[in-house]
Amino acid sequence: MARKRLIPKLQLMTSSYRTDKMVLVITRQFHDVTEIGDAVSQSKIYQDQGADELIFINIDRENKNIRMLAEIIHKVSEEIFMPITVGGGVSDEEHFRILLANGADKISMNTAAVSDPSFISLASAKYGAQCVVISIDYKLNAQGQYRVCTRNGTEETNLHPVEWAIECEKRGAGELLLSSISHDGMRDGLDITLTKQIADAVGIPVITSGGCGLAQHFAEGYLYGHAHAVAAGTFFAHRDQNFMQTRSQIKNAGVDIRVYT
Repeated sequence: MARKRLIPKLQLMTSSYRTDKMVLVITRQFHDVTEIGDAVSQSKIYQDQGADELIFINIDRENKNIRMLAEIIHKVSEEIFMPITVGGGVSDEEHFRILLANGADKISMNTAAVSDPSFISLASAKYGAQCVVISIDYKLNAQGQYRVCTRNGTEETNLHPVEWAIECEKRGAGELLLSSISHDGMRDGLDITLTKQIADAVGIPVITSGGCGLAQHFAEGYLYGHAHAVAAGTFFAHRDQNFMQTRSQIKNAGVDIRVYT
């Protein structure tokens, strides 16, 4: 069995100071945005600290400029040497081509996949399942039901995350990226229950994210949520703790994770 992965999730938005520049941000429940720095310099730090790979997501609700996103990924790929997953605004095959040509290894999509599930099959057939990551943003609604959300969490669908995950795998997705809107940025722990339900229901790798505030939360995601990887943004942005320290604590909890770079 492959070792568990520890992945920084870097969220991007148009800078509030310069409309031609995208910056890294952290959020709380997909709102309360705080700018935290530059994508390229932070990526180099994560590589030096031993991250397994990086995830970049454009969460700007207005600016979904794929070429602007591609420029950032191109600059990052010139500086680091690990797999990069990129998403946010991907809506057609041309977007796949542009991002892959600029250094992305895997492409994440959410809204486009929900709007037209056949797009998953098309992308998988053309670029390979290993390249297709379906991002599943979800939350509990007022009726206490899990529902998949699109358009940066602003639109609730009728899809249940587990059923949608199974459908995505059938259509050719190679990996799933789960993001709990309720737990996002709260540092109160991952949604272990739904992570486990999805990980047990599919045969492809599952990355879970949203809520890590302690190294223990990562370990719980692996051990009890059966996740193949845990991604986090706020945890590493706010804590004086690097990847190797976190890895050691996760390893000590009994998780098979790499501890040396």
